[in-house]
Amino acid sequence: MTSRPLLIKAVLLLFFLISIKSTAQSIDIERVDPTSWWVGMQNPKLQLMVHGESIGTAEVKLNKYNGVKLTGITRVENPNYIFIDLEIKAKAKAGKLRFEFQNGEQSIARTYELRQKQNVDIQSLSQKDVIYLILPDRFSNGDLSNDKFADMADPESDRNNPWLRHGGDLQGIINHLDYLKELGVTALWLNPVIENDQPQTNEGGNMRSAYHGYGFTDHYAIDRRLGGNKKYAEFIQKAHEKGFKVIQDAVYNHVGINHYTVKDLPMKSWLNQWDEYTNTSYKEQPALDPNASQYDRLRMTDGWFMPFLPDLNQRNPLVANYLIQHALWTVQNFGIDAYRIDTYMYNDMAFMNACNAALKAEYPDLFLFGESLANPVPNVAAFVKNNMELDFACNLESTVDYQVHSNMLKALSEGYGWHEGANRLYETLVQDYLYQNPEKLVTYLDNHDEHRFFSVVGEDYRKFKLGLTWLMTLRGIPEIYYGTEILTKNFKNPTDAEVRKDFPGGWPDDEVNKFQKEGRTEIENETFDFVKKLISIRTTEKAIGEGDFIQFMPFDDGVYVYFRTAGDETIMVATNTVNSSKSFSTKRFEEVLKGRKKATYLMTGEELTDLSIIELNAYEALLLKLHD
Repeated sequence: MTSRPLLIKAVLLLFFLISIKSTAQSIDIERVDPTSWWVGMQNPKLQLMVHGESIGTAEVKLNKYNGVKLTGITRVENPNYIFIDLEIKAKAKAGKLRFEFQNGEQSIARTYELRQKQNVDIQSLSQKDVIYLILPDRFSNGDLSNDKFADMADPESDRNNPWLRHGGDLQGIINHLDYLKELGVTALWLNPVIENDQPQTNEGGNMRSAYHGYGFTDHYAIDRRLGGNKKYAEFIQKAHEKGFKVIQDAVYNHVGINHYTVKDLPMKSWLNQWDEYTNTSYKEQPALDPNASQYDRLRMTDGWFMPFLPDLNQRNPLVANYLIQHALWTVQNFGIDAYRIDTYMYNDMAFMNACNAALKAEYPDLFLFGESLANPVPNVAAFVKNNMELDFACNLESTVDYQVHSNMLKALSEGYGWHEGANRLYETLVQDYLYQNPEKLVTYLDNHDEHRFFSVVGEDYRKFKLGLTWLMTLRGIPEIYYGTEILTKNFKNPTDAEVRKDFPGGWPDDEVNKFQKEGRTEIENETFDFVKKLISIRTTEKAIGEGDFIQFMPFDDGVYVYFRTAGDETIMVATNTVNSSKSFSTKRFEEVLKGRKKATYLMTGEELTDLSIIELNAYEALLLKLHD
């Protein structure tokens, strides 16, 4: 018979053994990012981020695969993550890697696809191009079945509410590629298409959806309300077939609050954290100011853009790898031609240089341009390749030209003066000496964040035509916002939604269809034809698409003249920025005219037989192609 003390010891030992077994953590895998990769990439390194219940507690084994080596494992604060470093050598072939994750007696396996890298035929952008900016949710609804999903954080779609989703999608854009081809634009920039599974947020007392797309929640999924990954690939293929280049909107600075890495943080340092919520100042000056406080600098770069847009810590190498690999994956997977980089100046510049360099090393023809809404001109130039000596040097080739945008509008809205009116634009362009490649800057009159141009000029059709003429003939790469070609108007009052109206005819129940000539009014058709003609000149005239830019100081209280030249081809752009007619001698332009006395009006095809005197009506622009 067993003694009582021995029995108690045996029972305690049994409970101890059971407790050990019961505390063994159950592991699971929910996702692996990147979702797939390629053999044959320039950089042989790949870092997988594996997420799942307690997966970080597991031992990891890669089954033998010729040419692929597991080089490191990184475990972080959150046991639901593990980072796996691989080296994919040149001899590796396409196939499926097999990983085994072991935690005590539990073992799970996961395969990972390596595909053979295919050549991506990237068409870079240049001055020959004209960009057309589309907000997908507001352009056209080609598939009514994907307007809303009950299992998403924002399950609503209502065209009667300016702040909610309206149902526009990629199929809608595909349906109107012929319209865009007729207009003549050459590159399509879509506001972000990546999944924004965000809840509605209270902004200014109104509940608003994330239809604009700037709060990513899954980097590797195109939002299914736009059509998903397959539809995006189809859109790009069909756009390329029709000769369009495709620009994707990249966001590195932040993600949405519903991103899985925010809902389940890999580590505290994944985000820029503050003791209490701290918004960015939206002022770039401290990043450039040699006398700035460290607090002001950090608040600008590390402060959150919005409470619902958590700020990523790009100084964390795991975050940096995650973002860079996604950028590479997107180009290789979809074959885009360019990135427009949102909120560029808020990012860590060392990270941005590394990201840009990685993309250009893999895809030398990929065009990269940022969004740096800075003031004055030197502050814009600081965030792109420039000719200045600063604490940091940016390797970005282009940026949106916020200063030319701003000063074109001022030149059209204020009286002529020493620094006012036409001199605003002239003096801005004088500062091109700050940029290494001013011809690559992306110029614009309006976009999804600005008042509509036609409204800004007081719906003065003369000023509208003058501004469009500047846009299509100045140096740089012009961008026009959807609807500009049919005189779409409005101010951001009370919200941005007012400048993001649905394109009439993009929805099956629309009463008018302005994609068709028959659906447009007489003035809208006149405007469409005017913009179409300007775009044609931009994309076909060598002097504008490839040539140099030569400007003369404004004179006669508002006349601004400049030339575009390429070899023997010369185009003269004469503009009058005041509300009175002007007549002037061309003698002062002889260095460019070179004795030529004749020209062709590019907009009408009419001939001018005497160039000695130019006459301009109020707010008129003339495009003259010189010849002997």
